[in-house]
Amino acid sequence: MFKKIKPWISAFRLRTLPLSVSGIIIGACLAEHNGAFNMFIFILAILLTISLQILSNLANDYGDGIKGTDNENRVGPERAIQSGAISEHEMMLGIKNNILIVVGLSVGLIYASFGVSHLLLSLLFFLLAGLSIYAAITYTVGESAYGYRGLGDVFVFIFFGLVSVGGSYLLFVKQLDHHIFLPAITLGLLSAGVLNLNNMRDIESDKASNKITLAVKLGKKKAKQYHMFLIGSAILVSLLFGILYFSSFYNILFFIAYIPLIIHMLKINKAKAADDFDSQLKVLALTTFLLSVLLGIGYIL
Repeated sequence: MFKKIKPWISAFRLRTLPLSVSGIIIGACLAEHNGAFNMFIFILAILLTISLQILSNLANDYGDGIKGTDNENRVGPERAIQSGAISEHEMMLGIKNNILIVVGLSVGLIYASFGVSHLLLSLLFFLLAGLSIYAAITYTVGESAYGYRGLGDVFVFIFFGLVSVGGSYLLFVKQLDHHIFLPAITLGLLSAGVLNLNNMRDIESDKASNKITLAVKLGKKKAKQYHMFLIGSAILVSLLFGILYFSSFYNILFFIAYIPLIIHMLKINKAKAADDFDSQLKVLALTTFLLSVLLGIGYIL
């Protein structure tokens, strides 16, 4: 039994989950500052986000697996279809079952948050849920997969940043306020940085497999410059947030995260081999999570 469970746990790529819930944490903390936090809604939002991330990871494994992008030249953890641990048919069943879970959690979250008194917001979130499912699947699946056309960064910025922070805040407060935008942009930039780092690691194997990511389009040198722009901009935008909305030193606790971010930038500037980029993936993802937690908690202390 364990032999069947282990490949699925690996395919879920649990190390990607902290990054995926970062926006929910920020949105919830900003809502708590307004006195609108609800624990039940928070738990449902976390579960839905995790389910969407797992859906994306399974679809990514399936899409790259059937296209042959995941091969012996790829650096990083071996994928489930690539290794043969999970068949294409089994993976597709897993994707379909995960979609059902996402739909169920979406309905429960929308009802818990809006009930029957906010029809337009309910419709908006049903639309967002549908778009999120579509985006999770079509990153690598299908002939027109946007991850193969250099558009992954745009979608990650939108869904991991703007939608995640703004959407979670809206679930609690039922309106959007000006102070959520800079944190949302910060998280979107850092999340795009994580994707770009992944794409820089795989730049040679992706190019050989005709997976045209933005890193492939730019080339390694310009992809590094782009990476510096993403992380540097995230630092500047969050710094602006800290200055504009400063009320106590707790508000700038997240400045602590600048230390590993700057060290990360220095290491990426020197990186040459695929392993150099791979070793920084976990660092950047966890630092983004740390910044999100400190920013959120610092804002409500």
